[in-house]
Amino acid sequence: MDWNHVRAFVATVRSGSLSGAARALGQTQPTIGRQVQALEAQLGVVLFEREGRRLRLTPTGTALFEHAGAMSKAAELLSLAASRHSDDITGTVKITASDMLSLYDLPRIIAQIARKAPGLRLEIVASDDIQNLQRREADIAIRHARPEQGDLIARLVAESSAGVYAAQSYIDAFGEPSLATGLQGHRFIPFGDPARMTAVMKGYGVELTAENFVHDTASGPVAWAMAREGLGLCLMSRHLGDQSPSMVRVLRDAPPLSFPIWLVTHRELHISAKIRLVYDALADSILQTFVVAESEGQGGHAD
Repeated sequence: MDWNHVRAFVATVRSGSLSGAARALGQTQPTIGRQVQALEAQLGVVLFEREGRRLRLTPTGTALFEHAGAMSKAAELLSLAASRHSDDITGTVKITASDMLSLYDLPRIIAQIARKAPGLRLEIVASDDIQNLQRREADIAIRHARPEQGDLIARLVAESSAGVYAAQSYIDAFGEPSLATGLQGHRFIPFGDPARMTAVMKGYGVELTAENFVHDTASGPVAWAMAREGLGLCLMSRHLGDQSPSMVRVLRDAPPLSFPIWLVTHRELHISAKIRLVYDALADSILQTFVVAESEGQGGHAD
């Protein structure tokens, strides 16, 4: 039984709604709904009946909530006990993430972890290469695609939204693009493989060609800096882009674009106390950064 499903059920009962549970757990309402449905499917029962905008427990749900609540209390006590021992955890944990995450998000997250476990030595490896894990150059990876290697375990911790941004100077020179007019005559700054960026944007409803790629770089931060100088359009996560006062989100008429955030580690390392502590702390912080912050219009500053 997946504890996340049980936790979603308990939070929904306590708050009286899926939206309340989502706020309490720092997740989205659809995620909570899927977790509750998954628990119902696994148990073969109906837990809730809908009454207007609120949910009411079925008799079966009421009976199971007593046991689920006990599980929740036990988990809270376990977490408290673990936190008391976190000061005793020592050693090095290497975390690999994209250069954008490494620059704008990981330092703040690592500072939070360091306060919980001051005996840990935390290193950042800025790279998109999943081979970092297989070569044992890192212990934990944050990736936007689920790895296929069998010796790795992955957890989907968040779905974040992205947008296309331009500097006002670019808009003044080239006009503001829209889905209706397309990107013909516009300049788009990819980072990484242009073919991959073309495929991503096609899913966004936007067709890119080689003519759009006037300037190029393999670095996310460099691409963002180039876009801020008015050199072209740039794809960026909303939690960073929306907090950049010099940048304007364009293509607002395009369908929403989201990207997954996976937390990955070696199967055998997952039982290590220090890896588990950092892994769980990263999951919580990523949820706060990419789900709660986006929903509240907050986040890091990328200017």
